[in-house]
Amino acid sequence: MNLENNENAAVYFVDRHSAEGRGGKVAFKEADGAKRSLTYGALAEQSGRFAGALYRHGVRREERVAMILRDVVEFPIVFWGALKAGAIPVPLNTLLAADIYETVLADSRASILVVSAQLWETVKPAIDGNRYLRAVIIVGGDEKAHAPRPRGGFLRTMFGGASAPQQTESFEEFVKDAPVEQTIAACGDELAFWLYSSGSTGAPKGVRHIHSSLKATADTFGAQVLGVREEDTVYSVAKLFFAYGLGNAMTFPLAVGATTILFSGRPTPDAVAKIMTEERPTVFCGVPTLYAAIVNEREAAGGAPEHCIRICTSAGEALPREIGERWERLWGAQIIDGVGSTEMLHIFLSNRPGDIVYGTSGIAVPGYEVRLVDEHDEDVPDGEVGELLVRGPSSAEGYWNRRQKSMATFAGHWTRTGDKYERTEDGRYIYCGRADDMFKVSGIWLSPFEVEQALIDHPAVLEAAVVARKNEEGLEKPAAFIVLKNGADPAAIGELKDFVKNKVGMWKYPRWIKVVDELPKTATGKIQRFKLRELKIEEAA
Repeated sequence: MNLENNENAAVYFVDRHSAEGRGGKVAFKEADGAKRSLTYGALAEQSGRFAGALYRHGVRREERVAMILRDVVEFPIVFWGALKAGAIPVPLNTLLAADIYETVLADSRASILVVSAQLWETVKPAIDGNRYLRAVIIVGGDEKAHAPRPRGGFLRTMFGGASAPQQTESFEEFVKDAPVEQTIAACGDELAFWLYSSGSTGAPKGVRHIHSSLKATADTFGAQVLGVREEDTVYSVAKLFFAYGLGNAMTFPLAVGATTILFSGRPTPDAVAKIMTEERPTVFCGVPTLYAAIVNEREAAGGAPEHCIRICTSAGEALPREIGERWERLWGAQIIDGVGSTEMLHIFLSNRPGDIVYGTSGIAVPGYEVRLVDEHDEDVPDGEVGELLVRGPSSAEGYWNRRQKSMATFAGHWTRTGDKYERTEDGRYIYCGRADDMFKVSGIWLSPFEVEQALIDHPAVLEAAVVARKNEEGLEKPAAFIVLKNGADPAAIGELKDFVKNKVGMWKYPRWIKVVDELPKTATGKIQRFKLRELKIEEAA
């Protein structure tokens, strides 16, 4: 096959490796379940076979292939196989409720759904009445329980008033005896895949990305900041359906011929420690919530387990300074904290190895530019808070069926992040909060994140979230929701207000503090502050 002049992302990330001598090297290795592995050569062959199965089942170019798949070896096979066929893979969050799946599947108009057997009972009610789906492919589980239906009527029209006939069959049956197809030619500007936003502020939105964006993130953050090497083994707690996880665990390792550890279970501190010890990853990609939980547990246990970690990354939420410093003391490995978004596909603002200041998001990743602007889109000076705008090669084409939202977010070459930042005199960026999380106290803008960091500095506090609440005079003041560390004395709550006053200023302290068992979060670890704002004020007192 002639790979030249074909900008289909599957050529660079999958097809070229056998020709370059890596066909027998393990690309993906499961850390749980059947603990299977997938070599680069097998990935090329099996993704080509999946493309052939799509053709055989009548899937046309640009049709959507929805994926509700756990992190198992079929995920990369399906994702790259769809790209090879010219179809559009749409990875979806595996932790959603049936009503959200129903909305997203109808919104994407996917004609094929590939779903993990463990999730099928949750997903099944979501496809009742779906007029677009023509086939459901079940991955894993008891194959006899998912025996294929007769194929008659599979290619019937899906444009009538009635629901489309949905054929349900196992993944093995779907690809059985299918030809191994070559990768279809595509240009770099062609739509490649969709991701749905995490929904931290509302309903998920379909974000459309092009083929060249995948290599752009690998060439920028992956190569020039994280520095993934061919000899690395990468483990990302962020799952593959998440933009952050897709880069960490798929495109960055595949770009250099490294190996990825896949874990389909819940990444608890104990599970992560076991993977560190048994699978020996050298690159670890986490989120602030998990870093905080692991630090708390490992300090109580007396230290980090045996490991081979040389570098770590963090994204999804800003990493508190105190958590980064404690982690590095425990593990002897730095955390590269950065900020990215589904709209930009991966991290575009980041610290970098050897130049890390915890509590900041660093500087722009090579290949990207950032600005801080006021409400009139005028640049703000250093030391003032502004909205973060970014431009770079991985910006999405737009939202699916959200024209007004697309116009508001994608302003020419620039993308509005919705994040508020402050730039220091030495050019580093400090996260202040989401635009809709910021509020004024005594006429001065308050950063919820600054107050949260001060709270987390207290030895009794594991996590914190701060939102605005109105007092009896109708004035907005900070209210804090905190999670205490295991064994912490609840009496410590009484000293938190003075603790924050001394840390960040008299007027910034939380007027109300409520202890909760956990903070509401998306599946990607982002705190859903809008849910905290919905609680009545007396509940936070």
